[in-house]
Amino acid sequence: MISRVMSAELAEHAGQRVTIAGWVHRRRQLKSVSFLVVRDRTGLAQVVATGDLPPEESVVRVTGTVVAGEQAPGGYELVAPEVDVLARPCAAPPFDLYRPAVGAALPTVLDHAPVALRHPLLRAGLEISAAGVAGFRETLDRLGFTEIHTPKIVGSATESGANVFGIDYFGRPAYLAQSPQFYKQAMVGVFERVYEVGPVFRAEPHDTVRHLAQYTSLDAELGFVRDHRDVMAVLREVVAGMTESVRLRAAAALDLLGLTLPAVPAEIPAVHFTEAQRLTSSGEPDLAPAQERWLSEWAEREHGSAFLFVTGYPMAKRPFYTHPDPERPAYSNGFDLLFRGMELVTGGQRLHRYDDYVRALAERGEGTQAYEGYLQAFRYGMPPHGGFALGLERWTARLTGAANVRWATAFPRDLHRLSP
Repeated sequence: MISRVMSAELAEHAGQRVTIAGWVHRRRQLKSVSFLVVRDRTGLAQVVATGDLPPEESVVRVTGTVVAGEQAPGGYELVAPEVDVLARPCAAPPFDLYRPAVGAALPTVLDHAPVALRHPLLRAGLEISAAGVAGFRETLDRLGFTEIHTPKIVGSATESGANVFGIDYFGRPAYLAQSPQFYKQAMVGVFERVYEVGPVFRAEPHDTVRHLAQYTSLDAELGFVRDHRDVMAVLREVVAGMTESVRLRAAAALDLLGLTLPAVPAEIPAVHFTEAQRLTSSGEPDLAPAQERWLSEWAEREHGSAFLFVTGYPMAKRPFYTHPDPERPAYSNGFDLLFRGMELVTGGQRLHRYDDYVRALAERGEGTQAYEGYLQAFRYGMPPHGGFALGLERWTARLTGAANVRWATAFPRDLHRLSP
């Protein structure tokens, strides 16, 4: 039995008879010769064929002799082929997948995602996403973190507010988790340094280019920090590791999309929230998208950096578990990381003493009853700690220049979409 060879490996088998397999990406029938272009997970291979050619997106197995071909992808093609059709499509794709550009609007792509994502340009974005996740894990593993897996069905909201999906849990009310925040903090008391890659759910009625009802969150939490700046230092290493992983693991996708990766400074520039307000002439207790864009342009102009930390957000705009700045209690030991005009990461130092949690909840008009499971860890001694959460889809959209985060999501869930 002849082993399958990938299209990217044809040059290594010049003169040999090999078998490839994949989808018919394109067929071209000329007067004297016909061609099949076969797509597999590594790229495209050209087959010099005869007779009737199966339609695009047919699944085929082709055995032929590898020869040099000046016009073929990769410079080599198969001749004298035996073509075995494994499956024929029942319908044509919603747009031509062989054309260099995506010939469909976003709604059409999303409605037909299982086939539309086969287009090399759309697949490339997902390859970059996967490489980023690999870099996230690789960097934190190197820094002594342990990967954890936490529940996505919880008995109370992670943060105050009503933006949660309620579900019936065997007759009891429960929620889809807004984040793994409570659990990753508890696990700092077990492993000191933990991370998780998983879905989170936000029932926010946003219909914007930057929000999803379900997205993939890259979370990390670490103990024995001095303050939020230790967390920022780890985040800088993570962003650099993710970027380098994309460079190494998704080089072909970067070339296909014509992308240049950002340089991650040895020290990412930072401004305090009050300074950000002054720079943008804003008196609001949070940053609007237009202000995030302005600050990113300022960081690029003044510091040559596509990244910018904004630190010290007002406590009123941060979750109850956020540690205040000891010198300015109205402001937090928290931060956002802006990347190419958009908030990419939120993080900071957390409270770590039980009495501080009781006090923080009381100041917000809440008791401890709804959070007893969460607060349990703090009854038994927790170190100063902090962490961050990075949205994978936003990261990918910023890297690829996608105008809408849905272009960077295989099967997005938002205000209007629940399928496919």
